Amino acid sequence: MSLTVPNDLLDQARTGEVEDAAFVACVRDSLPYAWSVISELVQQRARDGAEFADNQVPPPSEEARGQLLRCLASDAMRGALERHFGVRLAFQNCHRVAVFDPAASEALSAFVTPRAQILNQKPELVDC
Repeated sequence: MSLTVPNDLLDQARTGEVEDAAFVACVRDSLPYAWSVISELVQQRARDGAEFADNQVPPPSEEARGQLLRCLASDAMRGALERHFGVRLAFQNCHRVAVFDPAASEALSAFVTPRAQILNQKPELVDC
């Protein structure tokens, strides 16, 4: 299961639309490792004033890796986090998360190319 959904949020979903803030809180609480990686990258990018910041440190466990995969594979979660943080998210392999300034379309385009994916491959990442 991707998320641990509180009963009140489940009731909200059953009766209508779910507010972004409530959904983001559910993601934060359910996937704390993914949340920490993304929020730290958002802060790093803001501090540096860079077009993007990315994580190149493998997760400490398979559970943590699974959190990143679940979070970034979901269009709903990714979109909610992008709106919440005011960034664009991108993902390579099983842990290279990047946050982009929304205006950095050239940098984002370069990050998500097949060439970039291939150049990011390493033998130790084959099984991730």
